Amino acid sequence: MAGVMDSVNQRTQLVGQNRLELLLFRLNGDQLYGINVFKVREVLQCPPLTVLPKSNPVVRGVANIRGATIPILDLAMATGMPGLREETSNSFVIITEYNTKTQGFLVHSVERIVNMNWEEIHPPPKGTGRDHYLTAVTRVDNKMVEIIDVEKILAEVAPTSESISAGVVDAEVQDKAVLLRVLTVDDSSVARKQVSRCLQTVGVEVVALNDGRQALDYLRKLVDEGKRPEDEFLMMISDIEMPEMDGYTLTAEIRNDPRMQKLHIILHTSLSGVFNQAMVKKVGADDFLAKFKPDDLAQRVVDRIKATH
Repeated sequence: MAGVMDSVNQRTQLVGQNRLELLLFRLNGDQLYGINVFKVREVLQCPPLTVLPKSNPVVRGVANIRGATIPILDLAMATGMPGLREETSNSFVIITEYNTKTQGFLVHSVERIVNMNWEEIHPPPKGTGRDHYLTAVTRVDNKMVEIIDVEKILAEVAPTSESISAGVVDAEVQDKAVLLRVLTVDDSSVARKQVSRCLQTVGVEVVALNDGRQALDYLRKLVDEGKRPEDEFLMMISDIEMPEMDGYTLTAEIRNDPRMQKLHIILHTSLSGVFNQAMVKKVGADDFLAKFKPDDLAQRVVDRIKATH
């Protein structure tokens, strides 16, 4: 799979244009699935696995890859389908980094990489229910491609604490917080719930939206009504990878509109930090925060409350 990873400079230009690259793969059948290449470190034939006693059934084992011990998750089983049937040695592993953690996803086959515009990526069709594992869908060569909600899978297989440590939020801050609102934007239902619960613990009211296009339309409606987003919201906390419009483009659109450009923006993402620091400057966001660290997120809100109130 030589060539799977592009240079950081090329990727910076790609994202700045509201574009992404999807790595296409298959699980048990003919259905195509996609994962953002930004999350992919490496693709390789599945190495020998060591089974861990009493581990989650989705974890097929751990592998030693380049000196690191990495858990390997059966992606078919994780999304409610039968696990991969063949010997793991006949399968492939996609090594990924999410929320500062590295894991491998066991898949049947890896197809190719496609370059797309986020406008071609759409939310799952209405009527799919709440229990699906999709964040988005698209079409490639007239075939449906499903983009899996990896954050939901990881939250089920290896739940992270959502509690805020004692002392992060004091009574004075909470008194001020009850009068404030925060706008959050994320296409993952799990991530929206995690962020909302954290912010509600701080004490602020939360308005949660599903993607960048929806958020931009919402903010434009506010300013058309004569309201100023910086008065309505303490801040906006936005994911980066989202259908219709990514967080970088959303931020750039807000900064380019004099009516809303003063809104405080934090980009909150599971993408790698080094790359994002460059993009934060490029699009004009105020800060970048890796998912999902409740104390860090709460502290950003607390600091903003203290700075402005």
